[in-house]
Amino acid sequence: MSVADLLTVDPVAIAIPVFVLSIIIELALVRLGWRGDYDWRDTGTSLAMGLGNTIAGALLAGSVTGLALWCWQHRLFDIPLTWWSLALCFVADDLAYYWIHRAGHRIRWAWAAHVIHHSSQHYNLSTALRQTWTGLFGLTFLIKLPLFLIGFPLALVAFCGGVNLIYQFWIHTEVVGRMPRWFEAVMNTPSHHRVHHGTNPQYLDRNYAGVFIIWDRMFGTFQAEQADDPPRYGIIRNLGTFNPLWVAVHEWVGIARDLLRARSPRAAWLAAFGPPGALTGDTADALRAQWQQQQRQTLSQTPAGVPAE
Repeated sequence: MSVADLLTVDPVAIAIPVFVLSIIIELALVRLGWRGDYDWRDTGTSLAMGLGNTIAGALLAGSVTGLALWCWQHRLFDIPLTWWSLALCFVADDLAYYWIHRAGHRIRWAWAAHVIHHSSQHYNLSTALRQTWTGLFGLTFLIKLPLFLIGFPLALVAFCGGVNLIYQFWIHTEVVGRMPRWFEAVMNTPSHHRVHHGTNPQYLDRNYAGVFIIWDRMFGTFQAEQADDPPRYGIIRNLGTFNPLWVAVHEWVGIARDLLRARSPRAAWLAAFGPPGALTGDTADALRAQWQQQQRQTLSQTPAGVPAE
């Protein structure tokens, strides 16, 4: 099969039955006592968010496609459809995903679209389907436009993005423990991604990788899962509701409220484009610094020869 023929395939559509079967298998394993947790209300919300994401994508894809096509028409290079260009595009697309994901955590406007995925207090394969309805408005898709300016064809980027999305499905589980060290050194794994979903201070805003964890290692955002600090899932202020509509828009509502209350241009900027928690001082960096200070104080107060708790 040629690369051109391969690009006629929709990898996500093919994977959907596998997703469903995998969730059923994981649910059965959890019921049999394997590590993990399911709540039917939470899972129902995740499925509803996934369905809404599919509908929103179908309705709004045209605008993104048009912008991508415009960029490709002004491309720097004519990149052919070959196996080497497919491999190169996959790596480049994953690097773009890292920065898209990182922006989705560090800029509140983008976080308003991405927070949906983190709103579940459970961590299982159904959580992978809990996707945003407002991703286009988060504007992080702009980070991927350089791929088209370089010259990667739209179909090639779309295919690589689909495979990237499929890969990330299986890492949303507690059933799988640590993988071999050589694999975890290069690839994103359930262990690495559990850290990303954790609200523990040392886990906040870590492990943004899609497929290759090497990006986090390169850019200083990697954190290994610690056996003595199991991840606590959700967001800093959990919603307390399974209403899909509120899950979808709650952070946008929060931004609107904070903008109305803003008493200065700086406050308005932080409300919309600062890091999440900037107005209250509860940013990921601040919470991590507080935790690190507590750890140092605990160690300094621990008598010599006595292990810290």
